Amino acid sequence: MALSEHEEALLQQMEEALYAEDPRFASRIEKTKSRALGRGRIVVGVAAGIVGLALIIFAAMSSNIWLGAVGFAAMVAGIVWAITPAKQPLGTVGPEGAVNPRKSAKGRSSGGKSGTFMDRLEERWDKRRHDQW
Repeated sequence: MALSEHEEALLQQMEEALYAEDPRFASRIEKTKSRALGRGRIVVGVAAGIVGLALIIFAAMSSNIWLGAVGFAAMVAGIVWAITPAKQPLGTVGPEGAVNPRKSAKGRSSGGKSGTFMDRLEERWDKRRHDQW
């Protein structure tokens, strides 16, 4: 059953509040989901690689060069699919309805956790140098 627009907006607000309130917990949940999605990609990629290898062997036995080429392409595509991580564009909603956390963290300016990682490092460095003198 699909959610209404109001329910989706409410869910998104709740998720953003979770990321703002407890980022460590939210990142642990995100890592767990991405690992599960990664396992599925690996299984599909390995299966495609095995099918491609089987096609290569069958093509060698039957002297069909084109079938061997198709098998090789399937094997390479399966391996590439298995080793590359799935990229989720910023601001999109994932398969379980989870909002990409980088979207909500990027525009947020409340608290001391604003800015990029490098900005925070530079601020800490400047503060440390200022405190020494």
